[in-house]
Amino acid sequence: MARHDDTTPGPLPEGKRVWPRNAALALAAAGAAFLVLKLTGTVPAGGDGGVPEDEAAPSVTSAAPSTTAAPTPASAAARPMIPLDDVFPAAVPDGKGGRFTKVGAAVLNSCKEPGAVGPRLAALIDASKGCVGEQVALYKDGRNNQYNIAVFTMKDPVDTLHLVTELSTAFDDYQVAAQAPPPGSGLRTLPATSGMVQSFAGVGRTMVVGLGQWSDGRTADFQKLVDRLTPLQNAVTTRTAAYEHA
Repeated sequence: MARHDDTTPGPLPEGKRVWPRNAALALAAAGAAFLVLKLTGTVPAGGDGGVPEDEAAPSVTSAAPSTTAAPTPASAAARPMIPLDDVFPAAVPDGKGGRFTKVGAAVLNSCKEPGAVGPRLAALIDASKGCVGEQVALYKDGRNNQYNIAVFTMKDPVDTLHLVTELSTAFDDYQVAAQAPPPGSGLRTLPATSGMVQSFAGVGRTMVVGLGQWSDGRTADFQKLVDRLTPLQNAVTTRTAAYEHA
């Protein structure tokens, strides 16, 4: 098993996006390019369990990447992706008495789905030994902050480590697109100028990419947003690890 983690907070600089933002069952704004992505699944009844906001605004920091290595079973290399409902649970505890609620999830047609990945990531996938598929999910917390998780299943775990290492070197280069929420989710579609944090983790053949955005799209309090994103990304990464090494 190869595991690599890096968390990179930062604003989403205006004009820095080199790929069109995804839209889920939403109309494209005039003059903008969108990929229409149908997210499957429903929001469970019973609410989300509110999470109080912290008052302090810590400075933006970047976590140092770490790696560990362990053998990957030969049989795992030929496996398909982890089943969608297994990798993205309906609800995930946030560690503070609340929870993340899944708004929807989908399997993309390609690891290089137009609008879903940027040109740099697409080139890295082309240079790899191949990608089995990409799965995406959108979650919200009790404050309607938005969290996107994308799971790329590669054919070779060495490529996973390479992808995570390469993508985590640029804090403002967002090569994985965020999903716009579907109608009825209670979430607003955030503009491309909204603040965002991104985080990468690799385990076995899978790269897990986490994106976090405040409900109001503000470009502040990034470390707090990273801290909120981490339990969700860790939960998904743990599920992929269990599948990869079962």
